[in-house]
Amino acid sequence: MGLAPYGTPRFAQVIYDNLIDLKPDGSFRLNLDYFNYCTGLTMTNERFHALFGGPPRRPDVWLEQKHMDLAASVQTVLEEAVLRMTRSLATETGAKNLCLAGGVALNCVANGKVLREGTFDNIWIQPAAGDAGGALGAALATYHLYANKPRTVANIPDGMTGAYLGPEFAQAEIETRLTAAGARFTTLPRGTMLDATAAALADGKAVGWFQGRMEFGPRALGNRSILGDPRNPMMQKNLNLKVKYRESFRPFAPSVLREQVAEWFDLDVDSPYMLLVAPVSDRHNRSMTSEEDALFGIEKLNVVRSAIPAVTHVDYSARIQTVRRETNPLYHELISRFHALTGCPVLVNISFNVRSEPIVCTPEDAFRCFMGTDIEVLAIGDSLLQKDAQDPRLIRSYKDAFELD
Repeated sequence: MGLAPYGTPRFAQVIYDNLIDLKPDGSFRLNLDYFNYCTGLTMTNERFHALFGGPPRRPDVWLEQKHMDLAASVQTVLEEAVLRMTRSLATETGAKNLCLAGGVALNCVANGKVLREGTFDNIWIQPAAGDAGGALGAALATYHLYANKPRTVANIPDGMTGAYLGPEFAQAEIETRLTAAGARFTTLPRGTMLDATAAALADGKAVGWFQGRMEFGPRALGNRSILGDPRNPMMQKNLNLKVKYRESFRPFAPSVLREQVAEWFDLDVDSPYMLLVAPVSDRHNRSMTSEEDALFGIEKLNVVRSAIPAVTHVDYSARIQTVRRETNPLYHELISRFHALTGCPVLVNISFNVRSEPIVCTPEDAFRCFMGTDIEVLAIGDSLLQKDAQDPRLIRSYKDAFELD
């Protein structure tokens, strides 16, 4: 999904001819001669690899244009299948409200195209739309069917109210745990902590943000997040390489005040779970020069396309999280204070972890990630940590541990 805009879908017809029989109503049959997941330990097999000219790319191998074109081709076919399916559902049922779940529902580019097609008045996507969402279904089934509890509808903004279902830690417990870990921190009044964090973001610093209950699902939604200034053209590259330790092409998501979303993006609906992609508004975009427009593949990455380049993908799109005061008042207030400082009601929001590790859950997890990466500030509860105030020997030991991992 993230790599597709760098490529062209030149393998799409190969996929239609060999891998999938896609019907007009969106129903499909996969040709399992090319796949291994039903009986083996890999997704694809040698026949699949021969069809596309080689084995899967290893994570440590440099991306080639072929990989980008294959990503674009898979994304194109997936979007066509989803659009055919949703059109057919609308025709058959007359329904105007659509709920999506399952792993493909995490493909927010396809979700955005369904929304913009206008077939449905309202679209809601379960935030833990992959396999983990089965736990939510099991809990609901037990509650309503076994315990015979009544169903109630809560649509303001929705029944999951932000999906903040995980553990949280009281301020006193945070301080005890940080002290035991060897952290040097200052505990501030809430308003002072917010002002200091907003100022650090406006100064271009990478900020670890650990607040309240942990999010349920694969997206950081403003409680276990790494935050940055979206106006900084180097923020995407620096956070990917120095904090996330992953390929620099991967786009970042913006968190935007719900009341400001239509001013900055071609979207005016709730997207609380970061599961809709929409274009950045033309009023904030920058036209590319002829030389920039002629760039190909990964060369496109460092071109500044908008007033918020760190969250603007190469196709001028963004994976948007809208933030309501009612759902997450503390995060809303932080973005509001950043807005007051900068005129920009948007923050870069990425999950608080490094590649191949889960999102941080405890204060100790957050401190370890803060110390082992180039995150410069950590706001955890009302406690604020500055990297340059930490014990250099402790920083080195954490960085060494990350390198060994």
